[in-house]
Amino acid sequence: MNPHPDIAHTLPIWQAALLLGPALAASAAALFAGPGAATAAAWRGARWAALAAVGFAAFSLAAVLSGATGAGHGLRADVMGGVVMLLVAFVGWVIVRYSQPYLSGERRERHYVRWLMATLATVGVVVAANHVLVLALAWMATSLALHRLLTFFGERPPAVVAAHKKFIVGRAADLCMLAATGLLVQAFGTMHIDQIGRLVAATPQLPFAAQAAVLLIACAALLKCAQLPFHGWLIQVMEAPTPVSALLHAGIVNLGGFVLMRFAPLVAEVPSAQVLLVAAGTATAVLAALVMTTRISIKVMLAWSTCAQMGFMLMQCGLGAWDMALLHLVAHSLYKAHAFLAAGGAVRRAMLVQLTPRAAAPGPPALAAGALAGVGMTLAAGTAWSLLVPGPAASPAIWVLAGIVAFALVPLVNAQSLRLGGLWLPALGLGAFSVAFAYFGLHALFAAWVLPNTATPLAPLWMGVALAFGALFLVQSLLTVSPQGSLARRLYPWFYGGLFLDEKFNQIAFGLWRPPGPAAAVALLPLADTSIAMPIATGNSTVTTGVSA
Repeated sequence: MNPHPDIAHTLPIWQAALLLGPALAASAAALFAGPGAATAAAWRGARWAALAAVGFAAFSLAAVLSGATGAGHGLRADVMGGVVMLLVAFVGWVIVRYSQPYLSGERRERHYVRWLMATLATVGVVVAANHVLVLALAWMATSLALHRLLTFFGERPPAVVAAHKKFIVGRAADLCMLAATGLLVQAFGTMHIDQIGRLVAATPQLPFAAQAAVLLIACAALLKCAQLPFHGWLIQVMEAPTPVSALLHAGIVNLGGFVLMRFAPLVAEVPSAQVLLVAAGTATAVLAALVMTTRISIKVMLAWSTCAQMGFMLMQCGLGAWDMALLHLVAHSLYKAHAFLAAGGAVRRAMLVQLTPRAAAPGPPALAAGALAGVGMTLAAGTAWSLLVPGPAASPAIWVLAGIVAFALVPLVNAQSLRLGGLWLPALGLGAFSVAFAYFGLHALFAAWVLPNTATPLAPLWMGVALAFGALFLVQSLLTVSPQGSLARRLYPWFYGGLFLDEKFNQIAFGLWRPPGPAAAVALLPLADTSIAMPIATGNSTVTTGVSA
């Protein structure tokens, strides 16, 4: 099978029906859950619609894998869209089945069913669309439908405030996408994404309108993926029901990365957009990872983790590692859906960890040996893949990304290898090699199946990423070795406060558009000047520091 077939031919009607199947099934369930429907019937319709969506998505992906790719009727059938469509349908089915017992007895169950299925329907349109305006409007509709779920507990002012913040950020992103749509039409004379890609390949120099459109699309992705300093709403929407949090973190927030992948040929030709994505994504990933270590609440920690992971995914897009960005999207969606839906079990496991004796923290020699083993084994794994399959390990960005993954696993592997006595160093090296080898292998698989790297990234970009994540590893290692040192005490208030970026955003955003009703008073209350003691989780120890809350 040709891994990257031409998609210029017209899409047959039967395949267009398969592509629209998930969205149509979810839309039917949303309409069925109207005011006149019984609650039990609404849930039954949602379950059947979610199951039908999985079937449509599975058959659509099977058709694409057999070679039936194409574009037509405003839709596009390719492997990337098929994988994401099946992912969305599967996660939606899981969330529907989880939601019914979770919300049993709630006063507004039908309201929840109606807007949950409407949200899933709009996501299905975003994934299937081959028309820029349809994609932009469907992405906007996804945000508006999700807003009704985030305000499910509308009597809670914090829920209304957080949803209002997301509403402001979402409308700014929508304006960027609509402006980008107009610029793309002006530059290429078409709204079909596949045709734009072919015109880009045949154009020596992109017109200014096209370059401006790509910058606006990148801005929209940064806004909707909750990148700093527009991240506050993602951390504060925890007042929504847990399955809504799972849907948001597993499916909705990832759409920014998917939209960028749809426009990959354009992004690869606009260095300014690449710089923006890499700079913003790297900064968010590094800072959010440090902030996450100060959090105790499981759901808030998961929210900061999503913020960091979205930054990493957008950084991959800026580096041109589109296949790895898609792999990241799929893996993150499955992990976050499970993590949120199992949040209660995570709390119980965290309590058990608190009650068990703590293992000794690795010292500087162990961390240094782990870092050397990670780098060495990454080089060995990349060399092995270069001999087996020439090409996948050729991009310097892939080496940098594999090195980041190896560094990220050093603390985990170190903690396990300390239990092996004198075998800890070989165990650490084997673990790092296995992870790096799997990473290069998945890159080769996705590059062959889905989407290749479209260009070699600019050298300053991947070098800057390497330095940023190297600095992150160094800071985390220092905090692990000396959790009660002066550095930890000095940094903790800043990281716990998220560098206080969200407070600045609140002042500006709420000055322009205040939250509705009584929530406005809550949103504008100043922070209490009260010193409280909070622990910082660094490695296997904690440090208590007074902070202003």
